[in-house]
Amino acid sequence: MANIINNVNILAFLVLLTVLGLFSGFYFMHTKDSIGHFIFTEDKTLNVLIPADVLSEGNGVILLEITERMTLPPLVLCSLESAARVYPERPVAFFMKGLPDINSTDYQTQARRKFPSLSPYENIYFFPLRMDELYAGTPLLDWYKKVNPKKERYWIHVSSDGLRFASTWKYGGLYLDADVISMQPIPHENFLAAETLSVCSSSVFELNRHHNFTWKCMEDFVKNYKGEVWGYQGPSLFTRIMKQWCVLPPFKNTEDVTCGNIPYLNPQRFYPIPWGAWKRYYEVWEELPSFNNSYSLHLWNYMNRKNEKMVVVGSNTLVEHLFQRYCPTTYASILNVTFHRKPHSPLISRA
Repeated sequence: MANIINNVNILAFLVLLTVLGLFSGFYFMHTKDSIGHFIFTEDKTLNVLIPADVLSEGNGVILLEITERMTLPPLVLCSLESAARVYPERPVAFFMKGLPDINSTDYQTQARRKFPSLSPYENIYFFPLRMDELYAGTPLLDWYKKVNPKKERYWIHVSSDGLRFASTWKYGGLYLDADVISMQPIPHENFLAAETLSVCSSSVFELNRHHNFTWKCMEDFVKNYKGEVWGYQGPSLFTRIMKQWCVLPPFKNTEDVTCGNIPYLNPQRFYPIPWGAWKRYYEVWEELPSFNNSYSLHLWNYMNRKNEKMVVVGSNTLVEHLFQRYCPTTYASILNVTFHRKPHSPLISRA
């Protein structure tokens, strides 16, 4: 009789373990991550990578794709690759509006397959860009809820301006426009950069998480919003806040200066070719410039929107040499496409 009772107790215990196991599996399979997305994984674990995991140390490199496009032009790919090469110890986070929500542990693997030229660089991470999530907890959220994108003349650009503030406020780190080619590490943890002698750049900057300068930029963005004026929410805004921060110091030759406690970098650091001469990147030079005084190059892609200048394989233009040197994997993919082109197709790839 005692043996029967013991056997029943053991069987009941095993049944209980099975029920608990099933319940546990159901719980994990339906748990939400920190941004409210349900997680369904084969191994029933919560090993899902979100932006906060990658950017938690505040040393990330942040780039944004505001449009829905999932076919990236070579210049964007080059910008990502060059950043990953120059900053191998830093995570390069690329937020893309066209990506689906994170819902599996192999999300990064799936995203990388879309961009095979970037797959060798394990420090590049892809995340969906959700404006309401990035704007949350900032002065920009109320503006975003009220603004009507259909009535905005420069919606892509003003939303990009807002998102660079929100992302650097939330995570800190280095922000780069996706038409910036990185060449060597920037030796500053915090900095702003001059676009010209009188204008502060919004294309390249680095600020710590929750930096007061970023918060003031977001407040000004909302308070003095003029979306119909080109650049008013970008370089003009940066320049306005800088003038509140300090008396803009003059530059001497290629030396950097300081605004308050923030290094203010010389225009030569990122803009050795000014916006008015942007076509020089797509020309052949008798002698290639060394860019010894530069950390990165901004290629003024907005200026190129109508002309649609190309990276032409074998053209010997400056931009081709930059691709060969600073984003060789991207250049190799262009070369491969050109080599396998259909008869009579042009030897070009859009930058």
